[in-house]
Amino acid sequence: MERTVILNSDYSFLGLVSWKRAIKLVVKEKVEVLKASEREICSGDGTCKMTVPLVLRLIHLVRYVYKNKVPFTRKNVYVRDKHTCQYCGSKDKLSIDHVIPVSRGGSNNFENCVASCIPCNVKKDNRTPREAGMSLRSKPHEPTIMEFLILKMKTLGVDQTLKDLGVF
Repeated sequence: MERTVILNSDYSFLGLVSWKRAIKLVVKEKVEVLKASEREICSGDGTCKMTVPLVLRLIHLVRYVYKNKVPFTRKNVYVRDKHTCQYCGSKDKLSIDHVIPVSRGGSNNFENCVASCIPCNVKKDNRTPREAGMSLRSKPHEPTIMEFLILKMKTLGVDQTLKDLGVF
């Protein structure tokens, strides 16, 4: 599933949309295509061919209230930790691990949760990393909005395109 970056008319980052939604915006002439992918799609009868856009810019400025912090979700923890186990460095079978277990008063937030592969999560069990004889690769922290957006763009592989456009 390809995602397309949407920029406001002033080149500020707005969000991500599916390639289908991106095509609809292009057809309705609400956006201009700044960068397109290699992939082409055809209409049902084969008369219309179009490349799938990677980066779009809105023609008219949209007022947008920016969030002041990154929401805590499983997916955002994975992005922050670069889809890597924070104990062994594996990228397979990831889950969320509470550094201080919930049963011992740990909470669900960025400072207490890390991405962990299932074997490391099972090994750590209901203990702290020190008790389990394990160490964290990096200290868990709450990412800033800009740090998170840059990590997200690297994950999607469009960070260099945005740098070339002067967005990041």
